Amino acid sequence: MSESTRTPDDAPAPSSEVLDRLARILAARREADPERSYVARLFARGNDAILKKIGEEATETVMAAKDGVAERIVAETADLWFHCLVMLEYHGLHPDQVLGELASREGLSGLDEKASRKAAAREAADADSDRLPGGRPQGPEGEAGE
Repeated sequence: MSESTRTPDDAPAPSSEVLDRLARILAARREADPERSYVARLFARGNDAILKKIGEEATETVMAAKDGVAERIVAETADLWFHCLVMLEYHGLHPDQVLGELASREGLSGLDEKASRKAAAREAADADSDRLPGGRPQGPEGEAGE
């Protein structure tokens, strides 16, 4: 481990406080002038612009991790997380909701959790396949139900 690599023991203030402060700032930027605020400009350009930026930042994060330079990995991850926070605010969501989702997964095997999500998706797809176009239920022999 390099000297610049942080461990959980020397981490800064609780992340939920940092995320909450950023969320409040991003919410305030919704009303800002897009000519003077980068975040306001992203909000004005809409969801696709925000998602495109997340894609770019994700790629840069992957490239930094591939290079293995700790400082770049941290900086690019910060950029990615920041833009994900912008996306959450755009959709009226708060970082606490993501933290809650992560907390709900604590103690679960990643493989078990993924398998349960796949099973739920399959059940939803099966329920959808039992419907005809227009949302009408399909009868027992494949004909439209009355």
